[in-house]
Amino acid sequence: MEVIQVMSADAVTVGLTQIFREAFDDDSIVLNRDMAAKDIEGWDSMAHVRLILAIERHFRVRLPSTKVAGLKNVGDMIELINSCLPRQHP
Repeated sequence: MEVIQVMSADAVTVGLTQIFREAFDDDSIVLNRDMAAKDIEGWDSMAHVRLILAIERHFRVRLPSTKVAGLKNVGDMIELINSCLPRQHP
């Protein structure tokens, strides 16, 4: 039986964009996979913790801290979220 993802990468990106816009109070943020903390004003270690908590609430997932520590950019974040989402069988 093939396992499929419940949410597409595009849907994750849309959700992440909403979270980033709210977290940084900036409706002009347009995420791309290569974006990193250096690309968004105010994305420091405390903002990162708030982002992770908001992501976990929004997507109803638990992101392992060992994996969160290795995130280098938004693309990594999308992949991690997808890996933590529930799967369903067709």
